[in-house]
Amino acid sequence: MQFGIFTVGDVTTDPTTGRTPTERERIKAMVAIARHAEDVGLDVFATGEHHNPPFVPSSPTTMLGYIAAQTSRLLLTTSTTLITTNDPVKIAEDYAMLQHLADGRVDLMMGRGNTAPVYPWFGKDIRQGIPLAIENYALLRRLWEEDVVTWEGRFRTPLQQFTSTPRPLDGVAPFVWHGSIRSPQIAELAAYYGDGFFANHIFWPTEHFQSLIRLYRERYEHYGHGSADQAIVGLGGQIFIRKNSQDAVNEFRPYFDNAPVYGGGPSLEEFTEATPLTVGSPQEVVDRTLTFRDHFGDYQRQLFLIDHAGLPLRVVLEQLDELGEILPTLRAEFAKDRPAHVPDAPTHASLVESRRAAPGTAAAIGEPRQPVRDTVTGRAFDPAASS
Repeated sequence: MQFGIFTVGDVTTDPTTGRTPTERERIKAMVAIARHAEDVGLDVFATGEHHNPPFVPSSPTTMLGYIAAQTSRLLLTTSTTLITTNDPVKIAEDYAMLQHLADGRVDLMMGRGNTAPVYPWFGKDIRQGIPLAIENYALLRRLWEEDVVTWEGRFRTPLQQFTSTPRPLDGVAPFVWHGSIRSPQIAELAAYYGDGFFANHIFWPTEHFQSLIRLYRERYEHYGHGSADQAIVGLGGQIFIRKNSQDAVNEFRPYFDNAPVYGGGPSLEEFTEATPLTVGSPQEVVDRTLTFRDHFGDYQRQLFLIDHAGLPLRVVLEQLDELGEILPTLRAEFAKDRPAHVPDAPTHASLVESRRAAPGTAAAIGEPRQPVRDTVTGRAFDPAASS
């Protein structure tokens, strides 16, 4: 079980002081947070990708490459990489380069993003979001898996005898998660390829994400990648910890009440009741997090959001210390009664070993077997075919 944190990189005014960090301060803070995440024993650091204020992480590979040089163990990833508005050729090259720089400590999460204007900013049509995701991802896989690619599709210029450089480290592409808040088509896409599925389990009720993960698990088994309980699942979560539960509530309340993503909606108490947000003592956070396995089955990755809503760097680092203290308990509890056939989250080392064990086989490279079918419209898409 991997535990880590993810950041959306928002620049938000601290409601308790009225101070807004500069973009430079926020960027440097994210780096400091990643370094401290490794110090306290976490496994994963993930950054979002945004191209609009008040967010700063517009270039995830630049930030992750910088962090890679200052860490030795932390797995670096995204939450998410925009598969719809980024050129698949650039994604292939950027993340292969990052793989080499970070000695394989890289995977990435694909997503369509949650900011509608980003599509025209990059010359795309949001109405084509799902077909873009399907076609772009199919091309990305070919660019990583084939040394020379000739390709033609609907949404970008054709490629003739193109080689993406550098080639993936050890001939093995980064493991891919597909992140989704609401789209069954993305769960279907993840299942089709045998990739991971990450449910950003933060703003919506548990029942909603149960439905998406159930679909993903069923389709993962349908496509022949393993049993449903062997599917690779990740979850998001939001926490704020203090030794005393009421201290946690009192300290976090002004941030909740004034944050753009929360303010004006349900109360803190209503929101924590309806969503996974947990504000309280270390034991309360442990107990609430352990319920996720009851809802979703055994899963492979748990990421927490802890640095948003204007929380100052000092407080975020304290939150990491608190999380580090409960980490051994979380690891031990999640390991209890975990079936032996349920796999760990893939790493570069495990993927290299798998490739060596089955060189050139469909199982080794995750070759899909059938077209992706839009579970809403019933329309079939064949990612391997030209459009």
